[in-house]
Amino acid sequence: MKQESRTKLLRKYFHLLIFRPIVKLIFGVGVIGRENLSGLKQFIIIANHNSHLDVLLLFNLLPVQKITSTHPIAEEIYFSKYQLVFKFVKFALDPIWVKRGKLEKKEDPFKGTKLILDRGENIIIFPEGTRGKPGEIIKFKSGIGRLVQQYPDIPILPVFLSGPERVLPKNSWLLLPFWNQVIVGPPQYCVGAHHQITRFLENILTELSESESTSRHKRNISKSQTPLSITFLGIDGSGKSTVSRAIAKNYSNSKRVCLISDNIELYEDGNLLRVQKLNMERIRHAIGSYAKTAKSLKLYKIPKLTELILRNALCAEVRKWYNPGLIVLDGAPLLNIVAWAILYKGDVFSDESCSKLITILSGEDREIPDSDPIFREFQELTFLKRLKLNNLIIPDAIFMIDVLPSTSINRIDSRGEEKQIHETEDKLSKLRHAYLQLCNVIKIQRENPVHIISGESVKEKVLSDCTEIIEPLVQTDGENHE
Repeated sequence: MKQESRTKLLRKYFHLLIFRPIVKLIFGVGVIGRENLSGLKQFIIIANHNSHLDVLLLFNLLPVQKITSTHPIAEEIYFSKYQLVFKFVKFALDPIWVKRGKLEKKEDPFKGTKLILDRGENIIIFPEGTRGKPGEIIKFKSGIGRLVQQYPDIPILPVFLSGPERVLPKNSWLLLPFWNQVIVGPPQYCVGAHHQITRFLENILTELSESESTSRHKRNISKSQTPLSITFLGIDGSGKSTVSRAIAKNYSNSKRVCLISDNIELYEDGNLLRVQKLNMERIRHAIGSYAKTAKSLKLYKIPKLTELILRNALCAEVRKWYNPGLIVLDGAPLLNIVAWAILYKGDVFSDESCSKLITILSGEDREIPDSDPIFREFQELTFLKRLKLNNLIIPDAIFMIDVLPSTSINRIDSRGEEKQIHETEDKLSKLRHAYLQLCNVIKIQRENPVHIISGESVKEKVLSDCTEIIEPLVQTDGENHE
């Protein structure tokens, strides 16, 4: 045991003092999404495989405490050709050795891998099974699905590697000075048949390779390449959360749909996918929970504004990491901020002020000078502009689920939960007026479709009314992507 501990300690220092400096100084590494690895107690890393350098780049990602508890799967026959190489790889990487070829009928090819996972350690696996064509992802072997199926509670961390295939090409030992890029996607949890898991993970890694993050040069994304975004507005108790979730689930039968509500939910084939929370979402959720406990509108304002700014940033994050075909929003940060501004300022808030707020918060305010009275009236705008946080998204289509404040209060009371500070009939009445005024201004000022749907009916009727309008929007969006 003492010998094993000493070996692990030497391995750790070898990585920290030799491997990592070499990888960083000689090869150069750009990492996107490193935060997706933080906080994971155990994981399975899957990555594309084009070069022997791949494993070193993956070890470069690991937190220090995970270096000696992470093991790549490696082909024993290949490395055992030279005894010195075999011993070095064994010491430096402590791999799980596998043998190619036909196995005995009762022999489990993942026996060693399962022993590692069962003792709480981590593995690195290349699901393609061999080094593929440079820069391309080839079909995954079914073994990854069979293995993951038996460990549904261990998150799968997808990593796309770009560059190693040029630094150290296949069948070459000559190192070339090219930059390497590593893209770490959010952890995934997989359940279902092994072939479904295999296909799902292959799609995740393929989408990661095709994402905007993997481009070496920043691309301009046209509107037709951006997923359609639909938002549902309404006062508390209007049913907007229920409708937005039902819409997300229904349309996931034809495309992957991301719902951004109090939590982020990802749907595919009508099912809710289990995904690890993005770090930004954790922060946003904590701030949002704090806002709900505020005892006055004054104390509510700053945490709610912060939560909405983070929610807007999450729209970009889910596009980058989850690659949805449709984004459904339970509320929209820009629209919520404007509506609450109307609530705070009361009935003196004009359509012109509303229009200016929309223009400034969406970053289209070049013609509005800093001396405009709107900045004195809403001092938060100056703060947001200085921090360049006035780039909030206006959804492609807006639905307001409209109910009377008395209906809202009855529904809120039926929940049996503690009410938030604004959940009174008077304040909800003002907030409803703010949403209606906001929708009217957007309808006149912009081309984005705006629809007012009565929420007084039963849920099925409200959902049917929304779907009837959404269907042609989704079909048109699909045609634009073809």
